[in-house]
Amino acid sequence: MSRTTRLSSSLLRAAAVTGVAALTLTACGSGSGSGSSSSGSGEVKVGLITKTDTNPFFVKMKEGAEKAAKENGAQLSTAAGKFDGDNAGQVTAIENMVAAGVKGILITPSDSKAIVPAIEKARAKGVLVIALDTPTEPQSAVDALFATDNLKAGELIGEYAKAAMKGKTAKIAALDLAPGVSVGVQRHDGFLKGFGATEKDVACAQDTGGDQAKGQTAMENCLQKEPDINVVYTINEPAALGAYTALKAKGREKDVLIVSVDGGCTGTQAVKDGKIAATSQQYPLKMAAEGVKAVVSFAKDGKKASGYTDTGVTLITDKAQDGVTSKDTAYGLENCWG
Repeated sequence: MSRTTRLSSSLLRAAAVTGVAALTLTACGSGSGSGSSSSGSGEVKVGLITKTDTNPFFVKMKEGAEKAAKENGAQLSTAAGKFDGDNAGQVTAIENMVAAGVKGILITPSDSKAIVPAIEKARAKGVLVIALDTPTEPQSAVDALFATDNLKAGELIGEYAKAAMKGKTAKIAALDLAPGVSVGVQRHDGFLKGFGATEKDVACAQDTGGDQAKGQTAMENCLQKEPDINVVYTINEPAALGAYTALKAKGREKDVLIVSVDGGCTGTQAVKDGKIAATSQQYPLKMAAEGVKAVVSFAKDGKKASGYTDTGVTLITDKAQDGVTSKDTAYGLENCWG
């Protein structure tokens, strides 16, 4: 399937003025940039801002947005922070997109609180703003949220880990995301709730930024602190695979239970391969597609999307546990990030 991609001159000029070295900004579509809410050919302008453009989760989200934009006659502009937590880059992206005349912006906030003033300014100018995957704080700072129930995603893997431990005393390592990101807090809290644990039961907690190399380092640090760790909660599968690498180097990959969240194709394959015991699968392509359709609908009839839309979560494992609803990796691989 062919797809035309180019940088609009107006966005380049804006990036040059603001010096946005920390983000990538592109416009996809056949319409010409006119500074209005739609292009000269009648296409509705939609903006997508993700945390990064390298994490597979956000790559898939972008694919979903591009496909939905093509199907719904929209012109898609995309931007991403240089790293997870690059709030300044996301603020600049919002400003550039508003200046370019987008009708709506879809965003996965890097900092759920710090991004709010920029979102408020965009909404004040009549731009529909929808959060994807990660809610803002407060959630009402955006018009709508399309996301996994991240607390539930955490609960599912917590319940699974508890059942899989079969009464053995757990020494838990938590490989988290970063301070100030609601999705990380919700998954962490959900895991503890599902496991029936508290913060006092966490033997080691480290931030990873959802990065595989940092996940490996975090696991190495935790093993130095608590060599007897036997349960590892990870914010996502890159962090989980980093943890697996560290454990394998110590010869402990067989006796430590690793659980995670995301359900990407690589992560689901890691479950099938026995590197991760279970993961909570979510659906970023669906989040993005529904977001694009909501912006196009708003442009056509003025009706704003509102509230929270749960885009679903499924526990994936090949080692099912009694009392915990799950599906196997055959299902997971068929549906990974659809």
